[in-house]
Amino acid sequence: MSSPTGPASGLPVRMPRPRQPGRHRRPEPLAAPEGAPALVLAVPGTPAAATRSLAEEVVSIARSELPGLDARIGYLDGDDSEFPTLQAVLTHAAEERTARYEQAKAAGIDVKEPDGPVAVVVPLLAGPDSALLRRIRQAVMDSRIAADLTDVLGPHPLLAEALHVRLSEAGLARADRARLFAVTTAADGIILGAVGGEEAVQAAGITGMLLAARLAVPVMAAALDQDGSIASIADQLRSSGSQQLALAPYLIGPEIDPAVIEEAAKEAGCSAAEPLGPYPAIGKLVLAKYTTALGIAPQQAQGAPVR
Repeated sequence: MSSPTGPASGLPVRMPRPRQPGRHRRPEPLAAPEGAPALVLAVPGTPAAATRSLAEEVVSIARSELPGLDARIGYLDGDDSEFPTLQAVLTHAAEERTARYEQAKAAGIDVKEPDGPVAVVVPLLAGPDSALLRRIRQAVMDSRIAADLTDVLGPHPLLAEALHVRLSEAGLARADRARLFAVTTAADGIILGAVGGEEAVQAAGITGMLLAARLAVPVMAAALDQDGSIASIADQLRSSGSQQLALAPYLIGPEIDPAVIEEAAKEAGCSAAEPLGPYPAIGKLVLAKYTTALGIAPQQAQGAPVR
């Protein structure tokens, strides 16, 4: 028997670990609420195996951050076979929710009839693109499914971090300004290539200011989908003293033909980094849009500190 002061047998008793007090306390793990809407990633561009791999990696990151998350992928230009359309994915999510409810009722389980949105649709876009957003909104409306549509992912400090990493991977920027080594190919001026017109360029400029603070070099945004925009910004940077330029695509990847990026870099006479792709921050930002729409608050995604 045990006494109030410990076990009578002298055997050790496992006691619960006390919660660590203060601001460094480990946050409680968060899981998706039961019956929560599905997260549907709306993927623009022409579907391809590479696009699917990218999208699957993004939703995998989101699932790892929020256990129990029902995450799906809908393609804006899908074919309803290999690449399901956004409209079809929303319809299927609604049918599955109704089927679960009816099965529970048939089994005699006291369940509440589902209400609220079936899904939260998150566009896989770094910045605003009115044409693509209009098509995503139309697909949601055509599905006749109750779904919330979130804003795009940027601007955000995590996107500046992702741009920095892509530039450093291409040898166009130091990985860490605090380290005492030189990158002979490091650019002294960065062009952020955005897609979506003037609104997208302005939004990219906000993230560009954050990137400039990280790299301590001038950063200017330009439109990849507007003739002469990249070359014009390249001329401005050179006239202000920058000699070795780099093009950093401010996009996830599927939004535009890679050949457009190559041609823009050629016109500007500079090298280009890879698009943001499935960088971990992209999955975290997708999840943040979803949880904000639902009013649940996982640990806030923070950008890496500026060095």
